[in-house]
Amino acid sequence: MIAIIRKKHFTLFLCLFGMASLFAQNLVKNPSFEAFSSCPKALGNFNDDVDYWSTPTSGSTDYFHSCSEAMGTPKNFNGTQPADFGEGYAGLYFYAPKDYREYLQAELETPLVKDKTYRVSFYVSLAERSDFAVKEFGILFSKDRIEIPIKKELSKKHLYKETANKYTFMEVGYSNFYSDTKDWIQVYTQFTAKGTERFMTLGNFKNNARTRLFKTKKSAQQGAYYYIDMVMVEGLNDASTLSNGLPSDKKVQDSFELEKTHVFDNLLFEFDRFRLQDSSKKEINSLYNHLTKEKTLKITISGHTDSVGSDTYNMWLSKKRAEAVANQLLKLGLENDRILWQGYGGSKPIASNDNEKGRQQNRRVEFVITKLKALNK
Repeated sequence: MIAIIRKKHFTLFLCLFGMASLFAQNLVKNPSFEAFSSCPKALGNFNDDVDYWSTPTSGSTDYFHSCSEAMGTPKNFNGTQPADFGEGYAGLYFYAPKDYREYLQAELETPLVKDKTYRVSFYVSLAERSDFAVKEFGILFSKDRIEIPIKKELSKKHLYKETANKYTFMEVGYSNFYSDTKDWIQVYTQFTAKGTERFMTLGNFKNNARTRLFKTKKSAQQGAYYYIDMVMVEGLNDASTLSNGLPSDKKVQDSFELEKTHVFDNLLFEFDRFRLQDSSKKEINSLYNHLTKEKTLKITISGHTDSVGSDTYNMWLSKKRAEAVANQLLKLGLENDRILWQGYGGSKPIASNDNEKGRQQNRRVEFVITKLKALNK
């Protein structure tokens, strides 16, 4: 499972993260690089400056924080990028001439549990002065801390020389959104743990010849340099959820009025986004429970956007928002023939598009529940 969203508003993230954290614990210490032993003063000091993080190779990963003039935010030697998750973030080369690579390594709070499913996520933004963008991000879990004195790719040839260590590899990709130099983009995947994972390393584990990438500039000669922020590893089957993924303490709404338009209370979308947040899924779970009680009910889902952007794009985005809700209901087990979805773009606003508060209300998903026989007349 791979997903991508863009990120702009730290305040909104804290709100959603606070709600999601009721159901899962982030096992990454210092996930947004806010805790540091030294305010960064020069390039390549990530290993010494940032608490709870390290570099597994001799590559000179960078640390940026607003406390610094030389290595500050939002402006630095590779361009401009505000820190949306506090005041600091990391920077590293995922692709560079002569197979040069840089990496990040985090020690988890506890080893992962065997056969348990985990969600791994982090935010990326391509530096403005990069000439290339990569199409995959590598993730490596290991039993022991990695310390290999090389500056090139951390390949399996190097890793398996450490015969006592145990590894779990994965990649997140493919998407042209990885060439975005303005927004923060979240990428995530999930996997089942072997039970040996205690450290996590992020970077590109392939050499230049095997790296999938594309040029961002016509005369591309330099590398692909990315900023990284808010790294998370969360268990998906914590004790706070039932085996079907529903919160164990969720109070299911007993009834939804038929033939009436309902708006999902916790399903407001950020600008230009359509991915479901964990807090949104709880409300959809409640709706699913209601629909399973009565097999003669059918649901019609409609997506809406604000007025920003072209009519064609907004129509596509609104359909994707409605489809995201429908897919979650299908994933839970609702039958295909009991769901319809459609998009209306920005043609049906419920608030003013002249301010952000109104535009946020317009970025919504609605639903109507009807009897099956009523729809078939």
